[in-house]
Amino acid sequence: MAATASERKLLIGGEWVETGEWLEVRSPFSGDVVGRVPKAGAADVRRAIDAAEAAMREPLPAHKRAEILVRVAGYLGRRHEEVARTISAEAGKPLKAAKVEAARAMSTYTMAAVEARTLAGEMVPIDATAAGAGKLAFTLRVPVGVVGAISPFNFPLNLVAHKIAPALAAGCAVVLKPASQTPLSALLLAELETEAGLPPGWLNVVVGSAAELGDVLVEDDRVRVLTFTGSAEVGWQLAARAPRKRVNLELGNATPVIVAADADLDDAAEKLAANAFSFAGQSCISVQRIYVHRAAYDDRTRAVLAEGRGARRRRPRRGGHRHRAADRR
Repeated sequence: MAATASERKLLIGGEWVETGEWLEVRSPFSGDVVGRVPKAGAADVRRAIDAAEAAMREPLPAHKRAEILVRVAGYLGRRHEEVARTISAEAGKPLKAAKVEAARAMSTYTMAAVEARTLAGEMVPIDATAAGAGKLAFTLRVPVGVVGAISPFNFPLNLVAHKIAPALAAGCAVVLKPASQTPLSALLLAELETEAGLPPGWLNVVVGSAAELGDVLVEDDRVRVLTFTGSAEVGWQLAARAPRKRVNLELGNATPVIVAADADLDDAAEKLAANAFSFAGQSCISVQRIYVHRAAYDDRTRAVLAEGRGARRRRPRRGGHRHRAADRR
């Protein structure tokens, strides 16, 4: 292992845990080992669910949840360089792009903190009938239960933040399974959560086989919500296997772009190539379809292809569609 490699433990029930078996994390750019984490099994996931269920027996009030989320956003800002370097090391991203992702995660936590204070309910007039005259009804929003979260490798910090921050804002404990290729950012974020005062059990992070760990999250009735980012094939299989759970899926896309006849040729070609081939296409909003006005089709096609060849020569080693790759672990 390289001297600069980091070692992080799993978080279960507020404790940093080793399992006796380790997974190496390698840079997709150089192939070097940049860290290692313990490999979890089904028993570890069950312990994590136990801890999450126990945590929710003592609900966190909205103001407390908001305060913790704000602190995490602040910690992300103060440790911005360290966070960005972790993203860059395990995901192979340029440091500039990793810093943008770290900043976006800060925004994710800030917005979740705002929402935590507003998830209260509403007053409902019921005077549509004579019996309801002069009366009011009200609704209360309550946490649905333990959230099982599965995140991909391409944005190892911000997509994890998208899982954790909204769930905590709503008062739900989380069992997170980040991608085995990029678990270091998720575990760093878990460290910031504990430093921010999140009580034990509210966030649990386990790393290992998607099939083995995911099966436990699907089959355990205490997990009331599954949130998954990845391929359509795997996502719909999860939904079919968990008909009694709430399943939130963020799957593949087919992002279209329309190029008008009077568009600036050079500008359009540069932007299209960058958004199609940057990060080797490993982006939720990568360009996948281009519609060009017939009058400009030939010139624009040649320009985009020329830009694309340059972009493909500059891309990092890891290729393929992000969702398929995210499901290999």
